[in-house]
Amino acid sequence: MDQYIRQYGRRLYGLCRSLCRNVQDADDLYQDTWLKALDKLDSYDPGLPFEPWITRICVNTYRNVLRRLARSPVRPMEEGEDFPAPDSPDYAPLYEAVHGLPEKLRVTVVLYYFRDMDTAGTAEVLGVPQGTVKSRLSKARKLLKEVLEDASGSSF
Repeated sequence: MDQYIRQYGRRLYGLCRSLCRNVQDADDLYQDTWLKALDKLDSYDPGLPFEPWITRICVNTYRNVLRRLARSPVRPMEEGEDFPAPDSPDYAPLYEAVHGLPEKLRVTVVLYYFRDMDTAGTAEVLGVPQGTVKSRLSKARKLLKEVLEDASGSSF
């Protein structure tokens, strides 16, 4: 497992930061993902790429946390960034707009654009057909365009 953590840990943590509202939640998601991966390591097929497998575990763990929070009468939501701070303040409106997307669209955008996954990989991680990924990306782009045009007052 140490080899996988060394090889994929940084990218996995980046995904956790992209999905979570704050560093503490990202740290928890990162730990929970590796614990689940360790628990399920015997079900991993070494003939298949490891990164989509660990990414799927991470996204499913994240979704489980969201479902648990939705059912909870107490919702401990802290304010914070949804993504690591962009390198340039020019990107702040984009990060804010992505944060405002519905969860299904946001996760799809994060995997495809921020994690550089193709539609097949994104579909595999999310457990949906590639056509669903394409339609979610299309809808997300339209929503982002509207939000960013409204925010800037100009047309993209």
